[in-house]
Amino acid sequence: MTGSIDRRDLLKGAATMAGAWALGGTKATAQSTQPASRTTDEVGVTSYAFGLRTWVRVEGRVFTCYRAEATQKYPYFYPVIGPGSGLPLTDETALPWPHHRSLFLGCDRVNGGNYWQASLAEGRIASRGPTVEESGNDRAVIVDHCNWHKPGQPPIMEDARRFTITAPTPHRRIIDADITLTGKVDIHIAKTNHSFFSLRAARELAPLGGGTLVNAEGQTGEQQTFGQVSRWCGYCGTRLGVTESIVLMDHPGNPFPRSPWFTRDYGFISPTPFFWLDERGWRLPAGQSIRVRYRVVASKGKIVADEMNRLHAEWSETAVPR
Repeated sequence: MTGSIDRRDLLKGAATMAGAWALGGTKATAQSTQPASRTTDEVGVTSYAFGLRTWVRVEGRVFTCYRAEATQKYPYFYPVIGPGSGLPLTDETALPWPHHRSLFLGCDRVNGGNYWQASLAEGRIASRGPTVEESGNDRAVIVDHCNWHKPGQPPIMEDARRFTITAPTPHRRIIDADITLTGKVDIHIAKTNHSFFSLRAARELAPLGGGTLVNAEGQTGEQQTFGQVSRWCGYCGTRLGVTESIVLMDHPGNPFPRSPWFTRDYGFISPTPFFWLDERGWRLPAGQSIRVRYRVVASKGKIVADEMNRLHAEWSETAVPR
């Protein structure tokens, strides 16, 4: 025994602690991140800001946290806690490709900058400071505005993002993302697989960890789902005897019609529009905007296609004003 701690063991330990916290088993750790006035008898979906982290609880128990600190490449959600096990359904940083941060928006090759990985000097999506617009009863709403820029330079693009978190049943949680991006200068994005709204599932839910990857057409695994057009795609797996799933949905009103999915058996999925570009790339003129919407469904139980199709249809048909 060398006395050193393996990084994978450390991550597993952190996930276990997060699960115990969500289940109410480690009160001591919760004290460091929650105001003393908060109690476990909160009703509905509640949210509060703690520095540049915005925590969301469902019936008094942690569901997720929106992280927007100055040291980050971009804001992201972590953990995204399963409603059955109390364990994270996503990975914050895991091999391979530890720069994937759970649930996030990012993009490489934007006007030559990298807003996906590498150093902050190559590009950063900087939050101006998230706010809680609504909290309690049936939903929590988090609003943020972000600048896409390199340090010391003016932003080339900005985005206005709104996340609505609901818990329609005791065994289901939903995050609806509504994001408008505006070019401050002429924007050019070259072909890249490192792009856009993405999810990195916990390894145990992915095929390489014993889980399942499936899309709306019933296709499974990376070999069948990669490059396919689908309304949704997700992972499902069992831990501690509890089966849970997490599904990412693509809105039909997005400006990139029927984007094929980039999928990986290790746990990464994204309906990216930018991997399939030709040499011309994609452009957004200065002053113009696009609006994109995505839905994330975290559930106890397996992925049931009929249920996911219903949730996708209801969401697609609902007009959400900006």
